[in-house]
Amino acid sequence: MHAPRILKLTACLGALAVALGAFGAHGLKQMLDAEALGWWDTGVRYLFYTLPALALCGLLARPDRQPRLAALALLLGVAIFSGTLCVMALTGIRWLGAITPLGGVLLILGWLLLSPHCRQSEA
Repeated sequence: MHAPRILKLTACLGALAVALGAFGAHGLKQMLDAEALGWWDTGVRYLFYTLPALALCGLLARPDRQPRLAALALLLGVAIFSGTLCVMALTGIRWLGAITPLGGVLLILGWLLLSPHCRQSEA
C-alpha cells in the first residue's frame, strides 16, 4: 500500500469515525441497551485511536516498507476489532466477541511495527 493511499484511507476513516460516533450518540441511544452502547462506543473509540498511527504510516511509508506493513495490520485490526463490536451492538450476535481479540492483536502488531525498536536497522 502506497503512502498517498494510506493517507486517503486515514482521512476517510476519520470521517467515518465522526459519523459513527454521532450516530451512536444520537441515533442509537434510544435503541440499544447500556451494554450494546458500550460495545459501540469502544469500537468507535478504537477507530479514533488508530487514526494517528495510520497517518504516521502514511508519512513514513515512502522510503520504508515496514510502515506499510504496519498500516495493513492497523487497517485489518481496526476493521476486525471495531467492526465486530459495532456489529455486535447492532445485532446482539455475541459470538462475534470471540473474533474481536484477533483485531486487537493486529492493532498491537501495527503499533509495534511503527516502533523504532522493532524496525530493521538501516545498515
